Amino acid sequence: MKKIYLSVFIFLFLFQAKAQVNVADSVIATPMFQMNYGIQLPGGDLAERFGMGQVTGLNFFYKDQSNWLYGLNFTYVYGNNVKNEADILSNIYTSDTSIIDGNGEYAEIHMYQRGYYISLMGGKLFPVFGPNPNSGITVLGGFSFMQHKIRIENPENIAYQVVGDYAKGYDQLSNGIGLTQYVGYTYMGNNRVTSFSIGFEFTQAWTQCRRDYDFVSMQKIDDQRLDLLYSLKVSWILPLYPRASTQFYY
Repeated sequence: MKKIYLSVFIFLFLFQAKAQVNVADSVIATPMFQMNYGIQLPGGDLAERFGMGQVTGLNFFYKDQSNWLYGLNFTYVYGNNVKNEADILSNIYTSDTSIIDGNGEYAEIHMYQRGYYISLMGGKLFPVFGPNPNSGITVLGGFSFMQHKIRIENPENIAYQVVGDYAKGYDQLSNGIGLTQYVGYTYMGNNRVTSFSIGFEFTQAWTQCRRDYDFVSMQKIDDQRLDLLYSLKVSWILPLYPRASTQFYY
């Protein structure tokens, strides 16, 4: 029993010693989870296919005691601004630019932007304009993989021209490798729930259509693409450091 009490005392002492790291006056090393949301604007070849949309995602970063950051960024890209919708399904339109479904009625068709990119990132936090040495300007860069397509939806799934494998002939699925850069401001509070960041992210990806045949152009598309994505992101950060305390407990 004495050994158990001794072990508990040692554990509490070590935990308390660790908890004395104060974010307000010390640079701390900590893992961080981030949930983010933002507005995205396509550029390059991507701007010929989509308009303004939104992004949301999850990040995991580790910040060391020199304020270097390393981590992984997953961002989901979506929107309902698909350009040239009339041209995409033009080869299955009737004379009045409608599509007839399996019941012989006019089909309800919707198109959306869908995609994502995954980035392996690294960078540094510069403690300027901040309330503590863990807050300041953050600069990141890394390698990415991007994928995007046109999602075609028929609510009742009876417009067989665009359902299942037929939809793949129109969705123009494209992917490829790229680069991502980020610059923003990070605030890390003593209270973990008050940590956040806001910044601008720029992604460039060299992609190619991955479908064997495109129904719109009636051929396989082999052209190389340069897809650009500009995003303004706001993130809520959950750092996993213990809260600072000024009291000892035994």
